[in-house]
Amino acid sequence: MVKVDGIKILDATLRDGGLVNNFYFTDEFVKSVYAANIAAGVDYMEFGYRADKKQFAKEKFGKWKFSSDEDIREIVGENPTNMKISIMADVGRCDYRNDIRNKSDSPVDLVRVATYIETISEAIEMIEYADAKGYETTCNLMSISRCTMEQVTEALEQLSQTPAMGVYIVDSYGALYPKEVRKLTRLYSDKLGPVGKLVGIHAHNNQQCAFANTVEAKNMGAKLLDATAYGIGRGAGNCHMEALLGYLNGKKYHVEPILDLVRYSMLPLKEQGVEWGYNTAYLITGLTNQHPRDAIGATKVGNRDFREQFRYHSYE
Repeated sequence: MVKVDGIKILDATLRDGGLVNNFYFTDEFVKSVYAANIAAGVDYMEFGYRADKKQFAKEKFGKWKFSSDEDIREIVGENPTNMKISIMADVGRCDYRNDIRNKSDSPVDLVRVATYIETISEAIEMIEYADAKGYETTCNLMSISRCTMEQVTEALEQLSQTPAMGVYIVDSYGALYPKEVRKLTRLYSDKLGPVGKLVGIHAHNNQQCAFANTVEAKNMGAKLLDATAYGIGRGAGNCHMEALLGYLNGKKYHVEPILDLVRYSMLPLKEQGVEWGYNTAYLITGLTNQHPRDAIGATKVGNRDFREQFRYHSYE
């Protein structure tokens, strides 16, 4: 049996999955994800972004783009469960001083601050603000595959001095292989472990390495593991929750509720035309360490000139 001591699994089905349908999930769907995660023993469920409504028009997105406390409470009530509730706050896209209220007035437990290396100072301000409001906090370092080890080291040294309980390796472009995840996890552990902070992993599946990379990080000591039901997420998607829980299946985690969620909720979503998952266009952006926006566009219009896509991205 795989050891799960100290492991914390976070379900990002709504948050990362919302990027494929502009967050237009029905309440019935959201409730099914919530119930399945509870039954499966998942530790955190991320409801979406806490995006700034002055930057993003409400009429263009479903409510989980904004994940208000009121909308979350309509689903979870007072959340009388062992599973905690999370939201993500993007640096520069969240009016956190107005939209993140005191923890005592919110159903949210964890605020995950997402940032690029260049905006680490702003991320630290957000982490300190959310911590002062009473929340658990973590930091997601995005596009880590485009950063030098020196940049990552400097960012980790700064984050090690914050109240954040952990920092995530975020393979935004699905460009990393297990050997690179191993190296990054070791670096994160060296910088964060001595001050009692945890290492996390959020993997994308452009090269079909998301599950392998998550397991590799876990085996190297990462404790915060992200996954989504049926791998739903931007472009090629994420580590499949059913694969991760199947690997960890035992006394703490149970894969069967997620298998039912896939059958009764995720597959019908696919059948309705919501698209995500591995294809050759996403493979190419992963191979070339590029943002998947071009691959998303190519997929939408059915562009199958993969040789030209590879040539174009190889010379960027």
